[in-house]
Amino acid sequence: MTAAPLVLLDSASLYFRSFYALPDSMTSPDGQPVNAVRGFADTVARILVDRHPSRLVACLDADWRPEFRVAAIPSYKAHRVAANSDGTAGDGAEEEVPDALTPQVPIILDLLDAAGIATAEATGYEADDVIGALAHAEKADPVEVVTGDRDLFQLVRHSPTPVTVMYVGRGWNKVEIIGPAELAAKYSLPVEYAGDAYAEMAVLRGDPSDGLPGVAGIGEKTAAKLITDFGSLDAVIAAVYDGRDRRLTARVRTKLAEAADYLSAAPTVVRVAVDAPVILDRPDVVPAGAADVARLLALKKRWNLGTSVDRLIAALKR
Repeated sequence: MTAAPLVLLDSASLYFRSFYALPDSMTSPDGQPVNAVRGFADTVARILVDRHPSRLVACLDADWRPEFRVAAIPSYKAHRVAANSDGTAGDGAEEEVPDALTPQVPIILDLLDAAGIATAEATGYEADDVIGALAHAEKADPVEVVTGDRDLFQLVRHSPTPVTVMYVGRGWNKVEIIGPAELAAKYSLPVEYAGDAYAEMAVLRGDPSDGLPGVAGIGEKTAAKLITDFGSLDAVIAAVYDGRDRRLTARVRTKLAEAADYLSAAPTVVRVAVDAPVILDRPDVVPAGAADVARLLALKKRWNLGTSVDRLIAALKR
């Protein structure tokens, strides 16, 4: 029998997606939108029922834009920085989040606490780093990472325990299960080290949504081919300065040479910090029943969460 998995939730990814997927007509008795809360609770309930995890952790951002990444590449997530109340540029500490979503996050945390589901964070790090550190350290159970963020594809592996990504970019009903074979096929990468290859391809390709410019003129297909042909980003860079390797065209060699400063800094930004000092608020074992049903029902009534709380309570009964 396959061991029950450790499920790691990219919490912000899931509640952002719920916020945009569900109507803001879902409100509390006083008119506050609760669409993200309800969507998040429903997703957790579906995961519990469909994946039967033995352990589950809701991973959180302690710092959405860590200083070590900004120091490496100042444009990292710069376009998401919230402006000051007077309209001037913000200092980078706060993320621009929809006004109707911000007050829903504490309610989600209250639900998780009442349900008895573990949360985890690491001071100075993002949820991606928390997920990466927990996945990297796992030696007992298979790991399933639930996210709508392709950045976490870099975590897939075969051993010492398998890590797969449950990609929910189109919702849980259309979840894509991405392991090394699927990732290799999707991006034409070597299956033996598909996760590492994806991270190095992402360095070359860049990611405008995170403020990462990539190497000018190097798109996804070229980036994947370079990593596949040379085996690593270090080998690609070495070939630039060797000058004799005919697998690099003059144009590509020039583009890579011009991006030398970026290429030296970008891996620090792209790669998750598997050494992040993760702190869990409780053991990660999925409780055999909600920790505090009365509190969950009180939250249901206070915020008009309806059957979303009922489904979460039912999913924890086993």
